[in-house]
Amino acid sequence: MKKLMLAAAALALTAGMGLAQDTVRMGTEGAYPPYNFINDQTGEVDGFERELGDELCKRAELTCTWVKNDWDSIIPNLVSSNYDTIMAGMNINEERKKVIQFTQPYTPGLPSAYAALAADADIKGGVVAAQTSTIQASHVAESGATLMEFATPDETVAAVRNGEADAVFADKDYLKPLVEQSNGELVWVDGFDTVKLGEGIGMGLRQSDNELKEKFDAAITAMKEDGSLNEMLKKWFGEDSQLFE
Repeated sequence: MKKLMLAAAALALTAGMGLAQDTVRMGTEGAYPPYNFINDQTGEVDGFERELGDELCKRAELTCTWVKNDWDSIIPNLVSSNYDTIMAGMNINEERKKVIQFTQPYTPGLPSAYAALAADADIKGGVVAAQTSTIQASHVAESGATLMEFATPDETVAAVRNGEADAVFADKDYLKPLVEQSNGELVWVDGFDTVKLGEGIGMGLRQSDNELKEKFDAAITAMKEDGSLNEMLKKWFGEDSQLFE
């Protein structure tokens, strides 16, 4: 009887472990629309990456939950196993690949851009705001301009509006609606409204999670092949958004 009970307990433990492995915690910032943001009505994570992440989990036959984390600690908390993936508008680059691994890109190499109160803003010798720990911040630091870093993207734009910074440098898809809705207050800096950086945006995972990476890669590939990923990109970024061929 004791052996039977031990066997049953072992079977239950094994089943529980299998369930835990199929429950994936998706880490995101929740502050970078349209990639990810908190829906005011529901209080839940929303945006392009929420919709895409849910679809990828469905195709990979995984149960997923969403975890909000500040950007400046989003990689350390992934490595520390506080969640299992990062879907937070994170560009793939060599520096980050030293710490975590990425799926294939789920966006093409989308451009960054400079926005300011004047089209002739000094972005080479002036002060440029960027979100900390981004490829845009690294680019500004190497450009000769004075880098002013902020924890959130909203603060970078506010720094331009209140005169602390001459310009802001961020993903163009983040800045585009802010420029369009500013009634001319914010404009693109001449010649710097399309700056290519990084290898595209992908899902970050721990270096050891190869099986999980394979599952998500397969789901991303399937969405590229059936055209559903391009449709989602057009939904969130507009009909003129850059698509996968």
